[in-house]
Amino acid sequence: MSIFEIIMLICFGAAWPCSIYKSCKAGKNDGKSILFLIIVFIGYISGFIHKLFYNFDYVIYLYVLNGAMVLIDILLYVRNAGRKTVTPV
Repeated sequence: MSIFEIIMLICFGAAWPCSIYKSCKAGKNDGKSILFLIIVFIGYISGFIHKLFYNFDYVIYLYVLNGAMVLIDILLYVRNAGRKTVTPV
């Protein structure tokens, strides 16, 4: 278990609640990139798989937590993309 890996995951993980809140509150995807979200999600899945098969330790839970938050943000992106915006007259 590396302290630097833990710090990295905690720092990255601290940003996702803010992003999720913005997606919920704004109801639109301004400033978001679905490609970026998918790439980050694949990164967390890869880290999880590595921990699961090659170097199992408790850091795996940080990968799961961060991956879940990114997945929530992806789902909110999809939800917000399907919303129709009403232009005031």
